[in-house]
Amino acid sequence: MNYDPSQVLAKLLDDPAGIGQVRFAGNQHQAPELAYQVNFPRLEIIVEGEQRMIWEEGQGMTLEQTLVAGDVLFVPAGGWNNPVWDTPVTTLSVLFGKQQLGFSLLHWDGGEFRTLGRQNVARRGPRVGSFLLQALNELAWHQSDQGTARFIVKSLLSHSMDLLGSLAQTASRSQALFDAVREYIDEHYHEPLTRESVAQAFYISPNYLSHLCQKAGGVGFNEYLNHTRLEQAKHLLKRYDMKVKEVAHACGFVDSNYFCRLFRKNTERSPSEYRSQYRSQLTNLDDN
Repeated sequence: MNYDPSQVLAKLLDDPAGIGQVRFAGNQHQAPELAYQVNFPRLEIIVEGEQRMIWEEGQGMTLEQTLVAGDVLFVPAGGWNNPVWDTPVTTLSVLFGKQQLGFSLLHWDGGEFRTLGRQNVARRGPRVGSFLLQALNELAWHQSDQGTARFIVKSLLSHSMDLLGSLAQTASRSQALFDAVREYIDEHYHEPLTRESVAQAFYISPNYLSHLCQKAGGVGFNEYLNHTRLEQAKHLLKRYDMKVKEVAHACGFVDSNYFCRLFRKNTERSPSEYRSQYRSQLTNLDDN
């Protein structure tokens, strides 16, 4: 089974029998020790296996039932539930925070827990989710209407999957933009590039450019720019009898002394030593 949260949601939504019984926890009394309780509403879903679950039913009473795959427990803000981990089970928790949704996939194999997936996504258009959550809160007084309960739960999960999809699209757009920035640097490395000038070329802010490089490329802007310039410098040192100062300027370094320091830091050799060692290796190959 695919344990990506969006794939789990898709499976629940595509299967006509994906959502089973919808249960409702109360939130009128203090949670017992070791129970799960947060200030935001959430859905606890059994993905695979089964699990004994204890929750507040109302009027201070507690209820214990075994939930099977597809069953859902709606826990309102301030409500609590107490899962009993005694048989293998996979669960999905969806937490509806004010600013974001949280997804947590857990598996209990009978001996230990494994976190299969954990993800957060910003709430876009939170009113949609808020109205659906309010409907579930009101439906707690009419729990026998399981058809409506399943419909609302499916609507919430569909809304959640839509938010996850928008997150994936945003990540894809960020990667495409970073690839374009990287190509731009690879082509213009010899020019006096700065974070500000490259950001201006793509109509983005310098701060967003830095964020983009770190998030999509895992590297800082200056780090990538210097890496590109140094790789080109190595190429020039190997193939041409250019002076070190000429190599530095050809690769976009205004200060040749800075270039030499950076080159040594990167290769543990000066530019001249790098060239000499490379040519010495070539001579040895020719002699052999």
